[in-house]
Amino acid sequence: MTTANKAGYSAYLRAIANDNSLPIEQAALDLWLKDLQNPLRWSVRPLLQFIFAVLLHLIWLFKRLPLPQFSAHNTLQRLICWFCTHFVSKEANLLILRHYATESNVLNFLAVNSPNVSFNPVQLYPKSIADMQHASFVEHDQELFRLFAELGHWQSPKPPLSPGELNWQHWQSIDMQRFDVAEKRTQWLDFETSHALFMCLFCLLLTREEYRDAINGFNLDQSIAIRIGDLVGDSSLRELAYNKYPHYLVGPWNLGQRFLMHGFFTEHLYAYLQQHKADQKPQNHT
Repeated sequence: MTTANKAGYSAYLRAIANDNSLPIEQAALDLWLKDLQNPLRWSVRPLLQFIFAVLLHLIWLFKRLPLPQFSAHNTLQRLICWFCTHFVSKEANLLILRHYATESNVLNFLAVNSPNVSFNPVQLYPKSIADMQHASFVEHDQELFRLFAELGHWQSPKPPLSPGELNWQHWQSIDMQRFDVAEKRTQWLDFETSHALFMCLFCLLLTREEYRDAINGFNLDQSIAIRIGDLVGDSSLRELAYNKYPHYLVGPWNLGQRFLMHGFFTEHLYAYLQQHKADQKPQNHT
């Protein structure tokens, strides 16, 4: 039985379950549709998001006062992993783990196919919540910035690379069976509500520059889409990016939506490239 035919889905959810206009893997779509069905998302989340949004802006103001800056990366990561283990739903945890893999794949594909570039591949592919102690959220952001610095100025290939020229050396297809996420009775928070709490912790336990960079890193989505579109000869990929214009720095306003759309962007681009890889002949790079 397909997701669209499962009982309990509204007419709109059945519609988007059958809409494949945007690339997305079925596993990710199933997780997201189940997360949308979480009753707390529609009752508790609006209130908590309002409270956490106010708290976030107060912390943001506090961190920007002329006071000595402090950070606590290890404490931040331990708190997030503890919270994920005990209170975040299994579906939301799996979506978080998928995000590491989708973004690592997209960045490595971009780097290995960029012209005349020497780079260190991104190695963030956690398979469990415990793995995120080491493949931390802070490192997730810093790896993005490091890779862009290593890539330097973009030189669009002319013409685009043919399917046989594309290099998939560092690509790791996502196998949901390899994720190890235990389910507890206390895990009831949906993805968006969980993030509303996380963003307050991030703002408090990072320096103001680290946090400012992290919430503006989403805007590199447009640059990633432009570069990969140039590589494969598909300019429509830039339309997948909701977060745009990286030179315009923003604050925490509307952060929850921008974070969520960043997650959708990486899922869309991963699914597009995964299909691109599957369409190639066996003798090409694996």
